[in-house]
Amino acid sequence: MSENMETVRCLIIGSGPAGYTAAIYAARADLKPVIYQGMQPGGQLTITTEVDNFPGYPKGITGPEMMEEFKQQAERFGTEIRFGVVTEVDLSNRPFKVKADDGKTLSAETLIIATGASAKWLGMESERKFMGMGVSGCATCDGFFYRGQEVAIVGGGDTAAEEATYLAKLCKKVFMIHRRDELRASKAMQHKVLNTPNIEMIWDTAPEEILGDQSGVNGVRVRNVKTGASRDIPVMGVFVAIGHKPNTELFLGQLELDDLNYIKTKPGTTQTSIEGVFAAGDVQDHHYRQAVTAAGTGCMAAIEAERFLTS
Repeated sequence: MSENMETVRCLIIGSGPAGYTAAIYAARADLKPVIYQGMQPGGQLTITTEVDNFPGYPKGITGPEMMEEFKQQAERFGTEIRFGVVTEVDLSNRPFKVKADDGKTLSAETLIIATGASAKWLGMESERKFMGMGVSGCATCDGFFYRGQEVAIVGGGDTAAEEATYLAKLCKKVFMIHRRDELRASKAMQHKVLNTPNIEMIWDTAPEEILGDQSGVNGVRVRNVKTGASRDIPVMGVFVAIGHKPNTELFLGQLELDDLNYIKTKPGTTQTSIEGVFAAGDVQDHHYRQAVTAAGTGCMAAIEAERFLTS
């Protein structure tokens, strides 16, 4: 275990807004942070086209461009950013032992987990094809682009219901596609959806294919799961809201997780159930899931890590 052992004061796993912001603050505090970027460098924002709701970008910016700027800012203050994936962690003793797929074993005095969450997708080829060209996993991020247009949302839980009512304020019409004959959402959210005049429920139905051309999405083909009948619904955008999955597989059995497997943090902090281990961003937040809130908790995690090391 000791070969290639490297000692790090602050190790950050993950490279979205939370990870990079934590790196900026940790580097400025002279903690000499090391980041492992993970499977998707830049996180979920790298599959988002325009970002219009992050302060400081009055003309908007693409997700990949924003993450590149975050990365450069972290590097400017001395963060060491590594392209690679952490494959194993041992949180039973401090310093924590971490293995990465570059063959290195690290001994980390503090650990900031910013591995994020992954949107669950339908798994269709056409969905991948039109990602960022009419297919989205976040209504609050991308709904603005469909103002006055007709869109579809797939799902039936609280997230889908919340996103449908949000879209209904912006869009001419929202088709809510759900494979059952009743919503899974809470009664309050069901009432809200069913009493919003421009939301049309498409019950007992599943999407078969996203339709479009070189300019993007122009419809969705759906199939009634009871009758087998298919039809095309003309829409300019398709929002997939069938849930998110936190990227916490590495920490199962080591950190306290909630019933959805998000990392539990002490209220008002990023402190996890193990001292010296902090969690920031979507890996511990299934309520807001915004770049700006992820960045905020990244800042908190770095400040808490610095205070932990100097206390």
